[in-house]
Amino acid sequence: MAMGVDVTIRGAGIFGLSIAWVLLRKGATVRVVDPHGPGAGSSGGIVGALAPHVPEAWNAKKAFQLDSLLMAEAFWTGVAATGGSDPGYLRSGRLQPLADARAVELARERAVGAAALWQGRAVWEVVEAVDPDWHPLSPTGLHVRDTLTARLHPGQACAALVAAISARGGTVVGEAGDEGAVIHATGAAGLQVLNTAFGRTVGTGVKGQAALLRLDRRAAPQLFCDGVHVVPHGDGTVAVGSTSERDFDDPAQVDGQLDAVIAKARAAVPALRDAEVIRRWAGVRPRARSRAPLLGPWPGRPGHFIANGGFKIGFGMAPKVAHVMAELVLDGKDAVPEGFRTDEALG
Repeated sequence: MAMGVDVTIRGAGIFGLSIAWVLLRKGATVRVVDPHGPGAGSSGGIVGALAPHVPEAWNAKKAFQLDSLLMAEAFWTGVAATGGSDPGYLRSGRLQPLADARAVELARERAVGAAALWQGRAVWEVVEAVDPDWHPLSPTGLHVRDTLTARLHPGQACAALVAAISARGGTVVGEAGDEGAVIHATGAAGLQVLNTAFGRTVGTGVKGQAALLRLDRRAAPQLFCDGVHVVPHGDGTVAVGSTSERDFDDPAQVDGQLDAVIAKARAAVPALRDAEVIRRWAGVRPRARSRAPLLGPWPGRPGHFIANGGFKIGFGMAPKVAHVMAELVLDGKDAVPEGFRTDEALG
């Protein structure tokens, strides 16, 4: 067994791998341990929508996510350059159809909010449809366009992180003991462990289903219409998803709920109507009770830390989560915002 590990990370999903990458860049020696392999849980999904919250009713969660989305391009560029593997990242923007005059008015109000909150680094605006084949059908003929939304391919992103971690001397293994500080980034299963350990509902798993269609729109903007994300990937596919299922029997089974998602996407986007479905996916995403990531020390276990609860925004939150956790573990700097803190949820 290799010796001299500063940090052991349990869980090779997006939080665990991202934290490992930032720790390595800060000079720590790191081992990631996951018996199921990298991206085996919900981080191995297919959607990869990195979309912001609406620019209104601002709070710590939205500010944290904004910082992370603005960090993402440099983060993923560094991962790709170091490991030589493409995570599929592109800040492609997003369009959302506006159903009626009230929706248009609200969108324009939010544009003012974005101008004040997004640091001049992205815009939220109302635009007319210009591509009848790709732009979703809109009763008003108008859409919200934002330039902050990005996408990546989840499986490729996890593989790119593994490659970058290996290039910097880190290891990703199936089995190993704890050494050094220990970060638990173990997803939905880890939330169940916390529920048992603390005798309360800290979080739970929420199932999601998504599909991959064969259609090359790799430079097109991402879409959000009728509650469905439509995400063009750089490999000539388009992902659509997803469901949110609190109650389920089989976490990996796809069913008629996914058929409904596909039908909604086809109805809204003309280009998808004849696109072949080439993959169907289901998995369980970790949702903390607070709906924000759960970050910080594990109460009562010195040297142990928790990074969990990414739910639908885990990939978008990952760059900022990684930096905050690396600073906490290595330097003792606590920049975890209110609403994310383990001492609030578990103390």
